[in-house]
This record gives sequence, C-alpha cells and structure tokens, in this order.
Amino acid sequence: MPTTGPVPLDEYPIHQTPLSFARVGTSDRNFYDRCYLNGHDRDGGTFFVTGLGVYPNLGVIDAYATLRHGDRQWSVQFSDALTERGIQQQVGGYRIEVIEPLRRLRVVCEHDDFGFDLTWTGAFAPVAEPPHLLMTGGRPVIDASRFAQVGSWQGTVHWDGHEIEADSSRWTGARDRSWGIRLVGEPEPAGRAASEPAGGFWWLYMPLRFDDFAVVVIAQEEPNGWRTLNDAVRVWADGRTEQLGWPRIHIDYRSGTRIPVSARIALTTPDGKPLTIEVDTGTFIPLHVGAGYGGDPDWSHGQWKGRGWSASRTYDLTDPAIAGRVPYGVIDHVAHAWCDGAEGWGLFEHASLGRHDPSGFADWGAVAP
Repeated sequence: MPTTGPVPLDEYPIHQTPLSFARVGTSDRNFYDRCYLNGHDRDGGTFFVTGLGVYPNLGVIDAYATLRHGDRQWSVQFSDALTERGIQQQVGGYRIEVIEPLRRLRVVCEHDDFGFDLTWTGAFAPVAEPPHLLMTGGRPVIDASRFAQVGSWQGTVHWDGHEIEADSSRWTGARDRSWGIRLVGEPEPAGRAASEPAGGFWWLYMPLRFDDFAVVVIAQEEPNGWRTLNDAVRVWADGRTEQLGWPRIHIDYRSGTRIPVSARIALTTPDGKPLTIEVDTGTFIPLHVGAGYGGDPDWSHGQWKGRGWSASRTYDLTDPAIAGRVPYGVIDHVAHAWCDGAEGWGLFEHASLGRHDPSGFADWGAVAP
C-alpha cells in the first residue's frame, strides 16, 4: 500500500485537515500525541507514573512506566516502529484500552520486573487547559493542547517480588492527554539557543481531587517572573466549572535544595471571595530518571531504539550519581491538600531550574536558605 494511502481512521468523519490520517497536519518532526497517568495510595508510600506516546513524523511509538517505593525506583520502557496510526494504543507489553472515552481506561504493563493491570475511573469531567505555547529564539518549542482529569485506580501492581491490590477507595491519581509540538526524539542542533539560553525555567502543574470537586492549577514563568501560562479551574460533580483567577503561589523549599515541602496557593472565586489551598508534598518521582522526560540520559520519548525494543532499570535514589541528577528536571510529588475545610490528594508537579527572581534564586546553583 502507498504510504499516502488511507488508514482505518479515515473511515470516520473526524478529519480536521485535507489529509489522510496517515499524516499529521504539520511536517514538524516534533509533533507528538501522548498520555500521562499517575497513581498512589493515600499514604503516599507507593507512587507510579506511566504513559504512551506516538510520534508520527519520527515513525516511533513508545511507552514507559516507573514506580517508587521507599528510596528505590523501578522503570520499564517499550519502543517500536509506528507502522499505522489508529485507535489501538499498544507497544510491546504495554497497552491502553479506552473503555469509556473521557471516563474509564484500562492500562496494562506486562513485564517481569514491574507491571500492572489497572482500571482508571475519572471522578470528575476532564478539564481543558489553555493552549500551551513556549518560544525559544523565535521558534515554538511547545505548541500544544491538553486536558487533565483526576480519578481512582482499581487492579493489581507488582514489582521486585511484591504484589499489591490497588483499591479505588484508597488509590487515586491524575492523568492528562496532550498533543502538538514538543521537543522529542534525538537531540537537534542547539543553534541560537546554545548561545542565548533562557536562563531559567519555572513550572507548576497541580491537579487535586477532593470529595466534591477537583482543582487544576497550571503556571509557567520566565526567570523574571513573567507568567507565560496561567490557569486555575474548579470542576464540580454536576459539571459546573469555575475559573479561580490568578493563582498567587508561595512554595516552601527544603533548606539547601529546591525540593518543595509545602505550598500555599491563593485563588479567587468568581464572586470575588478568596480561596486558599494548602499543600504538603510527599513521595516524588523525578521525570528525568527513568520516565524519559527532558534530561533523562537513559532514554527519552520518541528516540528510535529499533523494532521491538524494551528495557528495565532500577534506581537507588540515595546513590549520589542519581541524587545529583534529581534537581535538574521536572519532579512529580504526591500532594496532600486542604481547601476550604476539605481534604484532598493529587499531584504537585514542579520544576525550578536556573534563575527565578520571585523565588530569590539568582542562578543555577542557588538553593533555599
């Protein structure tokens, strides 16, 4: 069949460009379509992060799963050639089954070292986030759309001889799906960005689940504090959605580090009343250690690893060689939160790299007093 011929998705009236679904609407090598999911028990002792991505212009599909328990982290990755775009999300021993769109998924990872068979159920409707645009030297390095959702997990998880039952009454988490442009695959020539670096990167992504509502806060700032992405939304069980104004964010870091231990987020309800969220952070997973996100030297999303590739790694987070990598990337923390008397759980995803004037960090070496 010609590479430009029709594919099964072309049978459905869902086209958005005058192209077959054999192609995407841009020739940018960095086009991606990826999901991210996390889960943890409510005491925060076991925490996993997982996801699957397709990279049509690189011809790659891959997936990863990583779990932390104590000071050890187990990671598995799968990668293969993307031969046809369709509704099947599977690579190697990993697959995602959409049981009920925007509400229920089954996620399966089959590997002897670490695996699971889990069903996700959304607790509230997904939240559509604002478009995410990040420019470097006049070029979009992120130009993407995303939705986020909080929910619960039911099923089994095993690693390193351990097996546990994840019960939906205690296992919660967050997920998102995003698509668009984002740096993926093998590194490109640095070009202008190498001689004119941004100087810093500050990021907060916080989806939280409470009994009666969910809150999603997302913010990104330049080194001088200028906010380039800003959104705060509360969604209720009946589908009502409220915008919560301009988040004012205060983070307390562990002395001598940039690891957050707590945070206070000041929000405003549509009727002008203040709404404050207090967060304590717990177990964390650095996304650039085993999960393939920016700066991971072992593996990164979209890389061509050959057909039928998989790998498994175990990390000791007390090893100085690993601990030294942790501060230099995006870190996902289990979040225990309180809002207007309600107790909740969720994700506190944060990165503070290089200069950030509002935090008092002057350069890459600066840490909290």
